[in-house]
Amino acid sequence: MMQNQSPANPELAALRTSYERAELDETAAHADPLLQFAHWLEEAIAAQVPEPNAMTLATVGSDLRPSTRIVLIKGYDTRGIVWYTNYRSRKGQELAGNPFAALQFHWVELERTVRIEGRVEKLSAQESDAYFHSRPLGSRMGAWASPQSEPIANRSVLENEMQRLQAVYGEHPPRPPHWGGYRLLPEQWQFWQGRASRLHDRLRYQLQQGQWLRERLAP
Repeated sequence: MMQNQSPANPELAALRTSYERAELDETAAHADPLLQFAHWLEEAIAAQVPEPNAMTLATVGSDLRPSTRIVLIKGYDTRGIVWYTNYRSRKGQELAGNPFAALQFHWVELERTVRIEGRVEKLSAQESDAYFHSRPLGSRMGAWASPQSEPIANRSVLENEMQRLQAVYGEHPPRPPHWGGYRLLPEQWQFWQGRASRLHDRLRYQLQQGQWLRERLAP
């Protein structure tokens, strides 16, 4: 017996956007993808797009099923892209078993996307400590109180744990041993600029023998 199918949504199918804000040309793009990324990120911040530092992090677990979530970039340099999280979370467990990931920035208002792929490593304890102690007190306590990705009975579990921890640590909680930073070491970058008629600009940078090879991809 055939199962009933959901009704079609003609309004959804008819949604269209014509991308005409800018272009991405090989002659104008930086030869170094990190410099191109820095330029676009600065423009996103200057344009005051909502959360320009938000990025999608994709990981793959031992079951070979991918999962994604939004995290916030907290730094970048020639070594790679940095964020912080709970090492016991689903993403932390998946990175422990498969230390490769992909990141994506989507700045809708600028009609731009940046994708980054590479190997992931943990930051040093000193780097994680420095960032942890720069966070607001509530965020530091939250890193202790939340058993990230684990089922809990209700919100009261978190609130009660926050109160207990405040009594234990006061205003000086140490960094939890299960919380810290990661750095993705880029092996491939892709920069996408929306263009009219779906003929988008798309540049890929691949690391080959220590050098970045830049090439245009069909949209």
